[in-house]
Amino acid sequence: MGTAADGLLTFVWFKPRPSEENALIAAEKKNRVNEEITAPLVRVIDAEGNQVGVIDLEEAVRTAEEAELDLVEIQPNAEPPVCRLMDYGKFQFQQNKRKKDARKKQQLVHLKEVKFRPGTDEGDYQVKLRNLKRFLGQGDKAKVTLWFRGREMAHQELGLKLLRRVEADLEELAKVEQFPKLEGRRLSMVMSPRK
Repeated sequence: MGTAADGLLTFVWFKPRPSEENALIAAEKKNRVNEEITAPLVRVIDAEGNQVGVIDLEEAVRTAEEAELDLVEIQPNAEPPVCRLMDYGKFQFQQNKRKKDARKKQQLVHLKEVKFRPGTDEGDYQVKLRNLKRFLGQGDKAKVTLWFRGREMAHQELGLKLLRRVEADLEELAKVEQFPKLEGRRLSMVMSPRK
């Protein structure tokens, strides 16, 4: 980069990160089809999965057109590249369907946090307990955090007693995944729903 004394400024341009959408398009585009294939010779597999053999690219494309199918490059790094006769549109549709199904099967588990204080009154306690039940009922994990201020650190047993009470009240809904742990001025435990 130049300095102001030089009278020149040099700019460095960075390539933007591809968005998730662009990454998906790039992943789908990795299979070359028909005239996009550049190798002079290709190993061809027909629609039934039988190996035809190593033939000239032009002949392979002609064979695909006669069968009203596409010649799709399956293994571009092989020597010679492996190509298959198939309906490329149908192939893409099936791949997209598989990806969607895989995404549906992935269940996102969120960690919800509910904060208590050692002097939390009964009314507030019941409201927070109701929220914890709702979170656990939705299948989310819940982090129960107890905040200490000032001299309250001297009475950590009160905080531990409160967490044990929460654990007992939610016993049929949840199990403790991470037992109470002191981190600075916070005492926290993580609960996960029972299956």
